[in-house]
Amino acid sequence: MASSNNNQKPLILVSNDDGITAKGIRELVEVMTELGEVIVVAPDSPQSGMGHAITIHMPLKVRKSEVFKDLGVEAYECSGTPADCVKLAKFHLFENRTPDLVVSGINHGSNTSISILYSGTMSAAIEGAIEGLPSIGFSLCDYGSDADFSHIRSYVFKIAEQTLKNGLPKNLALNVNFPPRFDKTTEEEKQIKGVRICRQAHARWQEKFDQRTDPYGREYLWLAGDFVNPDRGDDTDEWAVNNGYVSIVPCQFDMTAHHGITHIHNEWEI
Repeated sequence: MASSNNNQKPLILVSNDDGITAKGIRELVEVMTELGEVIVVAPDSPQSGMGHAITIHMPLKVRKSEVFKDLGVEAYECSGTPADCVKLAKFHLFENRTPDLVVSGINHGSNTSISILYSGTMSAAIEGAIEGLPSIGFSLCDYGSDADFSHIRSYVFKIAEQTLKNGLPKNLALNVNFPPRFDKTTEEEKQIKGVRICRQAHARWQEKFDQRTDPYGREYLWLAGDFVNPDRGDDTDEWAVNNGYVSIVPCQFDMTAHHGITHIHNEWEI
């Protein structure tokens, strides 16, 4: 895909939801500098689980950051959500320049299946897709703050490179999830078997609320729960990452249920 900017290198916008100082975004920035000119616009604090929230009742603060100075990368930290970051970049910080690629992550934790709806990582990618920009959300299925990303860097590079070269259908974003490097129970090192183009698994979170008491005797609730996956298909993102593959799910923000239109036309009397 040809750069839409005056310079030869493609312009790559990097964001995330774990915050600008997270290990995952540094890994992503380092890889993206091999592909083009990188500018980072990311939250100044963790924004996990924010979904596609935007800031409308509070002022947004954005300031230049020195976090990636050692890499020679221009960076900004924002008080808002991941979606805010992409909006600010596109309409305020980039002036007359248009990103050739939007990448988000690398998230510390899985964003497979229903988690895409809650994911701040994917909201940044989806916001890019809304603006008609090729966009990718990267997630590693390891929640550790010091997670090992070394086994996935070449895949991040290849997927981004192919996207820059071949583009994506308009308004489409890729949700990419990677297996962790080590099995948590055995500490056995895993090998990535390859890449699977998948569908989103039909799974969900079965929530529960733990009732607790603070030091002053006041009761509060803490959201908890278990991930339930009744989908036994071997073509899903869940199956892929659990079996050692990188999963790529093409996503869209058009949530129209077309079969619902047909049902209402045929069955309702209105």
